[in-house]
Amino acid sequence: MTISSSLNAGIAGLQTNATRLATISDNIANSSTIGYKRVVTDFHSLVISSNGGTYSAGGVRATTQRLIDQRGSLISTSNATDIAVRGRGFIPVAQGADIAVDPNNPTMLLATTGSFRTDSEGYLRSPSGLVLLGWPANADGSIPTFPRDTADGLRPVQINVNQFSSEPTTRISLGVNLPAIETSAGGAGDTQPLSVEYFDNLGISESVNVSFTPTVPAAGSSNEWTMTLEDSVNPGTVIGEYTLTFTDSRTAGGTLASVTQTAGAPGGAYDPATGGLVINVAGGPIEIDIGMIGDNNGLTQLSDSFAPVSITKDGSTVGNMISVEVDANGYVRANFDTGITRTIYQVPLVDLPNPNGMVALDEQTYQPAVGSGTFFMWDAGDGPTGDVVGYALEESTTDVAGELTTMIRTQRAYSSNAKVIQTVDEMLQETTNIKR
Repeated sequence: MTISSSLNAGIAGLQTNATRLATISDNIANSSTIGYKRVVTDFHSLVISSNGGTYSAGGVRATTQRLIDQRGSLISTSNATDIAVRGRGFIPVAQGADIAVDPNNPTMLLATTGSFRTDSEGYLRSPSGLVLLGWPANADGSIPTFPRDTADGLRPVQINVNQFSSEPTTRISLGVNLPAIETSAGGAGDTQPLSVEYFDNLGISESVNVSFTPTVPAAGSSNEWTMTLEDSVNPGTVIGEYTLTFTDSRTAGGTLASVTQTAGAPGGAYDPATGGLVINVAGGPIEIDIGMIGDNNGLTQLSDSFAPVSITKDGSTVGNMISVEVDANGYVRANFDTGITRTIYQVPLVDLPNPNGMVALDEQTYQPAVGSGTFFMWDAGDGPTGDVVGYALEESTTDVAGELTTMIRTQRAYSSNAKVIQTVDEMLQETTNIKR
């Protein structure tokens, strides 16, 4: 029966080496497949003989494993929404067919890279039909709190390429020089007007009209101005009035000495800690930064010229979306032609205790399973996860030279097992020839 076990062992050897050759051929065929994870075959001896007695060949068994935790090299591309994970973690994706059935309840799959572009519905979809998933942002660009151990909060990333956006103005900084000679005795007392544009909640351009009126004394210099603010939406209606006093000291001449709100006037009180005051326009509150006491970066009173030196503001008028990018922290940001950038989604990175325990599916995607452990969604760059790289794709982990070398060894091993079977056949033939 030893001869029969030798035959079985040889057959087992053929089968296991055929399995290894299959994995080698699969690896080589996918050597240029983006995000492909190579498969390895391990051999394990099978011992079935008991202690003592006649030895019986047990043979060999083969097990295969896809090395999902291995990472390939990153290559640069020209598409902003080509993304890859640099380090540990996976990006969540879903099959396009699932999105078509129920976009609010997709089955989460995992991948390490993908080439995504907007389709006819605005979804970021890969050529193989995978749709990128993420957490949608609020209107102000903040990301709500979502559960991290379930995929319930994930939605397909959908880009409205015809989207318009604007940002209301919330802060204006005034860098203006007032003529010192106007607050001296004999001054003309002319009011100095200034109009500063702001954008309301609908992106409409309006203006805060500021007037500076000097206090002209009978003798000497008052170094005092009255600043009055009006909203162009309601002309003639005062929204703030303040008395500005400047110092003429040797070390801080021309800087603010005090700011006093006119009694009964609308608007907020001046805050010396920040150098700002708050007024209410038709669209809401706006903080006006006029500079801190003793600071020459805001309002000043020097020389004989009225000069708006530096006037800055935030906010923007209505703009068109021109591009979308994914940053290192997984935030999907829309860029508008007005220069503003708005966060519209966040793509988390999913981590598992045993990535190799996941179920491998088509299109280089994987599904968490019992063997992989429970998953957790991290912000990219936090915890054990790496970061997200835009304009990049991950290459296959196949080493063609190494696979060809293994192929040579597999071929020799297969031939040797075939030789064993041939030898067993010859020995059985000799046994048959004993009786003629």
